[in-house]
Amino acid sequence: MRKYTPYIKKYWYSFLLGPIFMVLEASGEFILPYINANIINYGAANRDIPYIIENGIYMFLIALSMMATGVLGANFAIRGAARLAAGVREDTFRQIQKFSFANIDDFSTGSLITRITNDITQIQNFVQTLLRGFFRSPVMLIGALIMSFSLNAQLAMVIFIVVPILGLAIALIIKTASPRYTVMQQKIDQLNNSVGETITNERVIKSFVREDFEKKKFFVVNDELVEKSTSALKMMLLMQPVSALAVNVTTLAVVWFAGEQIMVGSMELGTLTAFITYLSQILTALNFLANIVLQGTRAAASDRRITEVLNADLDLTDEHAAHKEKEVKSGKITFENVSFRYFKDNTQKVLDQINLTIEGGQTVGIIGSTGSGKSTLVSLIPRLYDADEGRVFVDDTDVRDYSLFHLRESVAMVLQKNTLFSGTIAENLRWGNEDASMDEIRRAAKIAAADGFIVSFPNGYETELGQGGVNLSGGQKQRLCIARALLKKPKILILDDSTSAVDTATESSIRKALQEDMSGITKIIIAQRISSVIDADNIVVMDDGKIVGFGKHAQLIKSCRAYQEIYYSQKDKEEAE
Repeated sequence: MRKYTPYIKKYWYSFLLGPIFMVLEASGEFILPYINANIINYGAANRDIPYIIENGIYMFLIALSMMATGVLGANFAIRGAARLAAGVREDTFRQIQKFSFANIDDFSTGSLITRITNDITQIQNFVQTLLRGFFRSPVMLIGALIMSFSLNAQLAMVIFIVVPILGLAIALIIKTASPRYTVMQQKIDQLNNSVGETITNERVIKSFVREDFEKKKFFVVNDELVEKSTSALKMMLLMQPVSALAVNVTTLAVVWFAGEQIMVGSMELGTLTAFITYLSQILTALNFLANIVLQGTRAAASDRRITEVLNADLDLTDEHAAHKEKEVKSGKITFENVSFRYFKDNTQKVLDQINLTIEGGQTVGIIGSTGSGKSTLVSLIPRLYDADEGRVFVDDTDVRDYSLFHLRESVAMVLQKNTLFSGTIAENLRWGNEDASMDEIRRAAKIAAADGFIVSFPNGYETELGQGGVNLSGGQKQRLCIARALLKKPKILILDDSTSAVDTATESSIRKALQEDMSGITKIIIAQRISSVIDADNIVVMDDGKIVGFGKHAQLIKSCRAYQEIYYSQKDKEEAE
């Protein structure tokens, strides 16, 4: 619970005033029945109208006070709970932003969405209920017990028979419901994952006419959620009938025993009415406390899931960086005996003993078969992952000795998956440099061969993009992503198969512009086509996580078998076409 202390301290007045007003409101609950009993016993019995009016006014004023304090208490409870939830949500989101790719791999997207929304909402609801009832219910319970014994101690003993039985029943309900809530939250994760994947890939689903398959898959996940939710929530539904049964049985017992006392004149009717009201208050207070505990078990399951995110071990930090203020100058890159595995208990290495030096300002191509480790290799440069063995240097400094900010600020990557955001084209490009002028934006777009199609739109650079840039072609999205990376003015530019969706003429234009306008920047081009890297200063050939060739095109075509196979297979294909 310590994680919530800062928010409680920050909004202490809500967490203090909320319970205070609710306690004041509860105080009226056990005063009103006592006054009402006096009206019946003395006012009505003696036909004392002034007495009835006077006490009626007291009851009205108390009721007004209860309404005012109840509204104020609920208001502070709602505000305090909402602000606590907002603070936890901000911290959770901030923590997710610190995650490395490896951390993100540990949590599914749907699970993270559930945790930052549904789970935190469960915490908010619990805190709100806690502020409204945790102090109010005990005050009502104790006050009603005291008043019951003051009215008729012998009759009040019935309460001590019913309350333990009710408490035992409630405890069994809570014990059964608690683990079911954890399972229910996991099923919500699965549903979010399924829906997110389906909506994201809607175009692929339609192109393969797989709507029926996706419907069936969704129905299965949805039915599982319904089953687990019903299993958990039906336990909560037992609370009301069990409590109602306890109230009715106890009321029946009280009326049975009190009837004889009223007949012999040892107990008045107003006293019986007040006693039954107090009895109802006692059982209602117990029921409310049980609901708090039951809601707390659901909140506890959500709290554990939030804590997993907040306490996740961040495998990439600059806490021990030796040169936190150092900035990248030349963009020289060195891999020294680097090995890497995604799954650390796997014997198969994704990268195996990589040794490579790329001088600052060079253009280096990386080519190889799918799964050879090309993308993984370049991911180690900005520390999206850390090497398991060996070291990666930038400007002869271990990348782990830079601050993550300075290191990543100097590296611009255009990944295989072209990600754009909702907003205008200009807003998307300014992700590379939020202060970029329109002249700078246009220059970057021209280098990336994107200016031509942008100005063809009616609104030009102010054209609104759909989510993920759905209203653009694959080649257009790639060129915008390249322009966005160029606006960053990096020391190292990594293009990971980022021209695969453009024609060869446009690709050639982009390569030429990069060579002329971005000289002095280290450029790493990962490609499937040899034509994309044929003019590079050096070409790295990878196969099965190892470097099997390094040099210029003319050298590799003579000495590297893997390169020869790629080259001639592509050449034969071009000739066949």
